[in-house]
Amino acid sequence: MLKRKIGKMDYDGSVVMFGAASLGNVTQEEANQSIRHALAHGVNHFDVAADYGDAELRLAPIISEVRNDIFLATKTGQRRKDKAKTEIYRSLERMKVDSVDLLQLHAVGTIDELDKCTAKDGVLEAAIEAKEEGIIGEIGITGHGHQAPATHLEALRRYPFATVLLPLNYYMYSIPEYRADFDALMEEAKKQEVAVRVIKAIAKKPWEEDQQRDYATWYEPFDQQEIIDACVHFVLSFPGLAGFASAGDIHLFPKIVDAVERFGSMNDEEAEQILQAINGYTTVFGAKTSID
Repeated sequence: MLKRKIGKMDYDGSVVMFGAASLGNVTQEEANQSIRHALAHGVNHFDVAADYGDAELRLAPIISEVRNDIFLATKTGQRRKDKAKTEIYRSLERMKVDSVDLLQLHAVGTIDELDKCTAKDGVLEAAIEAKEEGIIGEIGITGHGHQAPATHLEALRRYPFATVLLPLNYYMYSIPEYRADFDALMEEAKKQEVAVRVIKAIAKKPWEEDQQRDYATWYEPFDQQEIIDACVHFVLSFPGLAGFASAGDIHLFPKIVDAVERFGSMNDEEAEQILQAINGYTTVFGAKTSID
């Protein structure tokens, strides 16, 4: 399993993070099988959130046993200090661990949300206190949508976050405004040694209203191995990128791991040829801009 340093942290994390968003919707046995598959293939970076239903509970039986062998990250979507602090302790209790390596301020994709987080008695104060108490290692920030790169760039001006987590795929990077904002964020992240981690690498488009939904993701993902390979090649080819989160469906996870293990088997031109030829490829966040 390919590993990369997570920013300025002294930890080499697997470039694919086990994204636990859908674990709350599966049985404990199914969750255990997926987690064991990840560990067997060298995945040591696990990413969950307090608002992923019962996902933290599903992680607990195995993750608590291998805690010292993995990088464990969770998130809080709270915006007020008191509620965030309560949720942080609840996450530790639910996962049966004493600490996490990374706590992320969740779904901060606009300046308005960032203002709430960094305000007096906001969630950032709770995270700083938790870090001082030793129950979290570092503080990161996540965001969805087209404003996430610009929002995270501003966030890095306000506080030295250790990580950012935001969308990136071939389609979104083809949108000129998104590309410019993402490149600016990458430049600043490099200066500050911030780990850039991405989501939606294999997202194809929003589900159609009457479309059969075969996966637990809130968008339609790619499921053909060759296309997944090309998507993974695209994001992992970014210089300085620490890694990407797997799609939130346990049935897609083995294909994503396979793609990572094959990284380097195709070149940039081959990946682009595959991705450029896809019909119906668009952003999952609602913008109408087309690939040039």
